[in-house]
Amino acid sequence: MRKKISVIKFFDVKYFFYGSEEFMKKITVQNIADVMNRIAPKKLSEEWDNPGLLVGNPFAEVEKIFISLDVTEEVIKNAIDFGANLIVSHHPIIFHAVKNLRTDLPLGRKIEMLIKNDISVFSAHTNLDSAIGGVNDVLAEKIGLVDVKMFGEEEISLGRIGRLPEKMTAKNFAEHVKKVLNAENVRLIDAGDFLIDKVGLCGGAGSDIISKAKFFGANCFVTGDVKYHEAQNAVENKIHVIDAGHFYTEFPIVHALAEILRNEFEKLDYKIKIAEDSTSRDFFKTI
Repeated sequence: MRKKISVIKFFDVKYFFYGSEEFMKKITVQNIADVMNRIAPKKLSEEWDNPGLLVGNPFAEVEKIFISLDVTEEVIKNAIDFGANLIVSHHPIIFHAVKNLRTDLPLGRKIEMLIKNDISVFSAHTNLDSAIGGVNDVLAEKIGLVDVKMFGEEEISLGRIGRLPEKMTAKNFAEHVKKVLNAENVRLIDAGDFLIDKVGLCGGAGSDIISKAKFFGANCFVTGDVKYHEAQNAVENKIHVIDAGHFYTEFPIVHALAEILRNEFEKLDYKIKIAEDSTSRDFFKTI
């Protein structure tokens, strides 16, 4: 009896395998990358960014995935304990050209841990920030904005802008943001005695688009990593700013992405187990 011909397509090249259909049931890193690239297309990433498959083999089999914001040693240890074959992170483990790979230094040590435990790493960074349903849409939903849109007439933008259901004072809104993001603290840049009704935002470090949000009518901006002179400019331009920290404005994507992938895998009949990071904390502590 002639064996069935199975056809698999990678990067628009067809590979033919004679034999069991069991091979077809195996899910690879590349299969997961394809799903991630539909969720957060790489074309949405900023030119300086480095998303994609950063560690591992695209043809390696995947049965368990660990979702995280960063790829720290603690995250890798948790992924190992879970038995993960793949870490899907927001922040890339490799940003710049690697000129050495010393295992006595943090990056080399982490990569060594990953390779020794057969764990690949795929990262979706600024493409996941800009993607519909990504970091910034999740942040907007978390802080309760309605009528959320891209900036102006842009088809896609890094940040978002939306309305509050009811106007709030800067202090009350800052307290609200702190509560819903479960942040240890937030920094309020109070630009004057006026209520907030329209809010711009960008998770992570988005202070370079505060003026853009102001141009499109926002009178408050939520982000992290705001510097002194950026705060000064915000006050002069009469826009409140809430610096809720890089970590807290992005960490909600971890759970959201886990849920998105579970739904996608169910549609595709992928039998993949997913765990999400629940132990990471902001690197900054208020003393």
